[in-house]
Amino acid sequence: MTVKETSVGAEVRDYRPTPGALSDRVILVTGATGGLGAALAHACARLGAKVILSARSVRKLERVYDSVLADTGVAPFIAPLDLERADANAYSELAAAVSREFGRLDGLAHIAALLGDRAPIEHYGVVNWIRVMHVNVNAAFILTQTLLPLMRASDDASIVFATSSVSIKGRAYWGAYAVSKFAVEGLMQVLADETDTTTAIRVNSVNPGRMRTTMRAAAYPGEDPETVPDPERAVPAFLYLLGPDSRGVTGKRFGAQ
Repeated sequence: MTVKETSVGAEVRDYRPTPGALSDRVILVTGATGGLGAALAHACARLGAKVILSARSVRKLERVYDSVLADTGVAPFIAPLDLERADANAYSELAAAVSREFGRLDGLAHIAALLGDRAPIEHYGVVNWIRVMHVNVNAAFILTQTLLPLMRASDDASIVFATSSVSIKGRAYWGAYAVSKFAVEGLMQVLADETDTTTAIRVNSVNPGRMRTTMRAAAYPGEDPETVPDPERAVPAFLYLLGPDSRGVTGKRFGAQ
């Protein structure tokens, strides 16, 4: 399999799934309390998915739970996980809970990430570097590896990594965040090649683009948030990759906007 960067057309950027397109699919969203994660969780639930909300804060997860339930009438499943501090048992317990409740996993959307410092490499704090790399890369790898047996139990499983424009060409002062997103692209490509012909698992990445989120505000403190699209604008590309319309698509990078 040859892994290529994909130039996404309007048919994916503006993808409109048919009602019930994700019916009965079990989809886990990390970073589910953030702007993009919450928007994706809502969209998946509206399309009939059984959504698993994962993030660090139980209180924030409960707020998203209530919001999804009010929006769709269907209760999501909460799976708290602190990606910065979780040990092996925490990952195993999450997988065991998903297995008991659903018996399989059809979709895994890696949305959670840390921005870290906007600083030159020469002055980047070592502790913060390790923290960002662990959450954005190591934790994503560990969670994926832990959940792969549940994804093998699916007839059509999809893993989607959220990436960034700074993972294409190195950009000054983006530090660990940019490096971590380069690594995420590598993880996606290696896993896509490994699962391409031996499983029903497909693996891709999406660059969400500019979004009105807390992370964006931290990265661009002088930017007028009213000039930035809502996170919902990035959701269609993720829905396309998590659903049946993208069967056979693997090892590719998509741009959501």
